[in-house]
Amino acid sequence: MSGLDGLDGLTALVTGGASGIGLATAQLLAERGARVAVLDLAPGALPEPLLAYKADVSDDASVRAAVDAAAQELGGLDILVNNAGIGAAGTVEDNPDEQWHRVLDVNVLGMVRTTRAALPHLRHSAHAAVVNTCSIAATAGLPQRALYSASKGAVLSLTLAMAADHIREGVRVNCVNPGTADTPWVARLLDAADDPEAERAALRARQPMGRLVTADEVAAAIVYLASPAAASVTGTALAVDGGMAGLRLRPAGQ
Repeated sequence: MSGLDGLDGLTALVTGGASGIGLATAQLLAERGARVAVLDLAPGALPEPLLAYKADVSDDASVRAAVDAAAQELGGLDILVNNAGIGAAGTVEDNPDEQWHRVLDVNVLGMVRTTRAALPHLRHSAHAAVVNTCSIAATAGLPQRALYSASKGAVLSLTLAMAADHIREGVRVNCVNPGTADTPWVARLLDAADDPEAERAALRARQPMGRLVTADEVAAAIVYLASPAAASVTGTALAVDGGMAGLRLRPAGQ
């Protein structure tokens, strides 16, 4: 593919890229012509031509070593997708301090560590882009998601701050805000519910389109923000949520 949508000659790094939104993003970046490395706690056997690196985003030394190794093998770094994250359910009363520290460490500081390690490489790129996976939870009050929402609210603010800090270095920073996506992570949350099918139906119903977002749909938004087509887009949160953030529909039949 050529033109603004093409990524020929560019290099990309995707964290949490072994499954779900991360894997869909890594594969789409590769399809568009980029050379892509995946960082994951358990990368497993990734499909070609993706390159795999084991890294724990909660460990700074692990991140720095993996980012530097990937950048060396790729011959530089143009695109960073900060996608690694973990979830949590419950109200503000339900999660112990240890879980708060763990989720914030992975979801927020994980992006800090990876971006910090990647910036020396991104500054050498003529097309440097960072895309963070945020969430509708950053902008809408969702029940039973206090800790997760707090972490994603921080990601939204971090995205804006990073965009301001690095715009004059030629590094664009944006984020995507998915609604509930049909991913292995969501499947695990559903499996833990008392009535998984009822919970899935409720999640579908709260999105105006009446279905869960797909990983491929979120990946398409991420790849757009990372591509030359978005060269004038920075400091933006792109919602991929089936209308959940902005629409207020009447009940069906009214």
